[in-house]
Amino acid sequence: KIKEAARFSGAHPVIEKLGKGYSQMLGRMFEGGVELSVGQWQKIALARAFFRDAPVLVLDEPTASIDAKAEAEIFNKVEKLSKDKTVIIISHRFSTVRNADKIYVIDKGKIVEAGSHEDLMELNGQYATLFKLQARGYQ
Repeated sequence: KIKEAARFSGAHPVIEKLGKGYSQMLGRMFEGGVELSVGQWQKIALARAFFRDAPVLVLDEPTASIDAKAEAEIFNKVEKLSKDKTVIIISHRFSTVRNADKIYVIDKGKIVEAGSHEDLMELNGQYATLFKLQARGYQ
């Protein structure tokens, strides 16, 4: 089940390249431990989440340090994994939240807008303003 979760998250190739594979200590705080890149740590964290198979999955900026291709692969896997689960994704990337059932916009610690992407674009509030600002960078 561990290897299955690692394959699912994309961490398996990273782990296979480690000197001791799945037995390798991670983190320099451990004797003989190795440090991973931020993107590699994110894949390990996702593998742990997939392994646990909890009814609620909270992902805080899960794709902040990985490329667009890896991000798409991870979200395809999260979508498959999330059947019959609650998934909460905290993100500043609109590509990450756009397909969510419900989006909450938080400003100064308070929820100021809530709805689907379409609802929030129609509202033309903070979400729409920030979405358009971010989208301009891709035009």
